Amino acid sequence: MMDFLAAAIRIATPLLLAALGGILSERAGVFAVGLEGMMLAGAFAAAVTAWAADNFAAGILASIAGGALVGVMVAIVTVRMRADNMVTGLAVNILVAGLTSFLARSAGQGGRPASIHLTPLAAWPIPGLSDLPILGPLLFDHPPLTYLAIVACVLMTLFLGRTQIGLTLRATGENPEAVFASGGNPKLVRMLAVIACGGIAGLGGAVLTLQQVGTFTDNMTGGRGYLALASLIVGRWTPVGAAAACLVFGAADAFGLRMQTFGLPASSYVLQMAPYLIALLVLASLGRATRLPASIGRPLD
Repeated sequence: MMDFLAAAIRIATPLLLAALGGILSERAGVFAVGLEGMMLAGAFAAAVTAWAADNFAAGILASIAGGALVGVMVAIVTVRMRADNMVTGLAVNILVAGLTSFLARSAGQGGRPASIHLTPLAAWPIPGLSDLPILGPLLFDHPPLTYLAIVACVLMTLFLGRTQIGLTLRATGENPEAVFASGGNPKLVRMLAVIACGGIAGLGGAVLTLQQVGTFTDNMTGGRGYLALASLIVGRWTPVGAAAACLVFGAADAFGLRMQTFGLPASSYVLQMAPYLIALLVLASLGRATRLPASIGRPLD
């Protein structure tokens, strides 16, 4: 049972990082539909950089830069040019999927993707704490990026609720006119929030390539960006709520993987659908009870 819960936490790690980035964007008033593309850009940049430089730290930094670059594109188009948030996000997802596939094949030979093989990051047991009964292997025996996601969740909670900048960001998503009247710049806040969203979501992509898989493949995010988007909605745009939703989806994914090892007569593709079916059911049950930030998606004059 402990192994199953620990696996759920590891699987939920990239979802949580992407959801945290999405919270910043949507709390500032910009729909985070482009999370899928941001994660994929981060995954590609992390794999290629870590492979070329033989340095995982460089790969992590590159993932943040890759996701932030996509965030810059989204920020310019949606905030500066006042384009529709939904259409822009979907267009960016399609653009990044095609671009990363093209670049991977450009680095290879004969039209095939470059052969990237990395040793995934191993678990870092925390001395003293990892030996605790039950909680030790569950919370203190994970790879480094999982610890980073947990710390980021705590810091994001404090940032949004206890700092002046966080309160300004939340106010921008609710009433940007009031922010402007108080001397703030809501456009700048939105642009910085979207760029930060891209950087954090790109780090979630790095989890896939550097910590879970050890390589890059076409469209390897597999809809995780949309699942992260569902998580932040289910979690009511709070880091702790989003983390809980990510754990549920991670547990569903881990359960599907366990069922495959048991040799049940169910198709593996059906089992892989479980997290997305759960997301649809939860979102449908919430219906109109979920309250969006008041000014989300509304262009600023």
